[in-house]
Amino acid sequence: MSDDLHYLSAAEALARFRDRSLSPVELLDAVIARAEAVEPAVNALCHERYDAAREEARAAEARYAGRGDGPPRALEGIPLAIKEEEEVAGQPWTQGSLIYKDLVAEQSSVFAQRMLDAGAIVHARTTAPEFSCALFTHSRLHGVTRNPWNPEFGVGGSSGGSGAALAAGTTTLASGSDIGGSIRAPASFNGVVGFKPPYGRVAQAVPFNLDTYCHCGPLARTVADTALYENVLAGPDPSDIVSLRPKVVLPEAFDGVEGLRIAVSVDLDGSWPVDPEIRRNTLDCAEALRAAGALVDEVAVDVPNDLVMRCAAIHYRLGFGAWIAQEAAAHPDEVTAYAAAFGREMTEEAGDGALLEKLEIEARLYAPVGALLDTYDALLCPTVGMRGLVAGDDYVGHGLDVGGRHVESYFHAALTPVFNIMSRLPVLNVPSGFADNGVPTGLQIAGRSYNDVTTFRIGAALERARPWLDVPERRPVIDPVPERVA
Repeated sequence: MSDDLHYLSAAEALARFRDRSLSPVELLDAVIARAEAVEPAVNALCHERYDAAREEARAAEARYAGRGDGPPRALEGIPLAIKEEEEVAGQPWTQGSLIYKDLVAEQSSVFAQRMLDAGAIVHARTTAPEFSCALFTHSRLHGVTRNPWNPEFGVGGSSGGSGAALAAGTTTLASGSDIGGSIRAPASFNGVVGFKPPYGRVAQAVPFNLDTYCHCGPLARTVADTALYENVLAGPDPSDIVSLRPKVVLPEAFDGVEGLRIAVSVDLDGSWPVDPEIRRNTLDCAEALRAAGALVDEVAVDVPNDLVMRCAAIHYRLGFGAWIAQEAAAHPDEVTAYAAAFGREMTEEAGDGALLEKLEIEARLYAPVGALLDTYDALLCPTVGMRGLVAGDDYVGHGLDVGGRHVESYFHAALTPVFNIMSRLPVLNVPSGFADNGVPTGLQIAGRSYNDVTTFRIGAALERARPWLDVPERRPVIDPVPERVA
């Protein structure tokens, strides 16, 4: 482990808090100092509450010393950055939009409240694109969030600030939400871990708790920290009718993968564009799991890109996209070009598609994956096919080249919405390596429906075989923002 305190894992920090070799105040001060040093280049934190956080850290220190209001809780004293789209009472709730630039939340969502009740210390809020509707992170309100590994590139979205803050060492844990890849894409582009829980595992706020594509979940730098955090988030709540009973608790340590059967598909059925570095890194991960004792087969599985995009467009037009289109129509001078385009394009691409068509496509798409997962314990595939998106580009009116093919929308090179459609599958993003431009790449581990433990088991085995951010030389070296991208 490096001596860089701001990169300390949550699990190790909690152990050191308990044996009194480290104070929550010391860890928080290290994280804040790191943020003050690198935030001018990264811009992942849009609201800071350092003074209040220091008071909370002192209270956490007292709990560990036996002088506080009760014993230490599950995340007592851990610095946590919550994505800005989430409601936290008394804190800004702008949705990354000029429309809501002065809005302050009056209550906390059940998702946020669980973190607060566990004793985590919210020292900052993380950036997201307007209305969390993009796989990149910049807005007219908060500016451009840049990749700590290469600031010419973006950080993914919509939980981009969360991913970047973890990679940069400006938080220990960070929250996310995911309606089309918004946890997994930022985890991929920043070289961290992100978990899309199966639908209903983590209670959410109404009405999006009823949206089967919508999930809230954890991001962290290690698989163990992600599991620790997920155990705080998971479980039923009386406000959310779809939240699952009983609560599933992940173990503190995971078995190896000896004897597990794992399928890997770089481009599913061949219709998904994938850059060469991502193809290479995906297969390297498969080989590492094979060496660890798993039975790994490369397969093709019939999940056509055009059907996934058709299904997603209808779904978004019926809910999430309709809300954004309504906001854009009511405030045309205040919304970003990409938010306006999202609402417009979902309407155009969905056409006259109805709920029944969407359900029929969802069933058609899952059938071959369900059959595959009846034989295999998990399916591996890239998180995104592209090696990065240029920081600050709205990607409106132009596409990009991926794997030797041109796509009109970057969304067609993201393999994440596949598993929002198949929302009952738990999906863990783990780092798979780096692209030639220095931007990290990611691997999705999709488990059988509601089998979270095996999904984490595979991720933990891969982490042991191929350690990532806990290796100091693999951490980003953040320089001032280059003049050419300022």
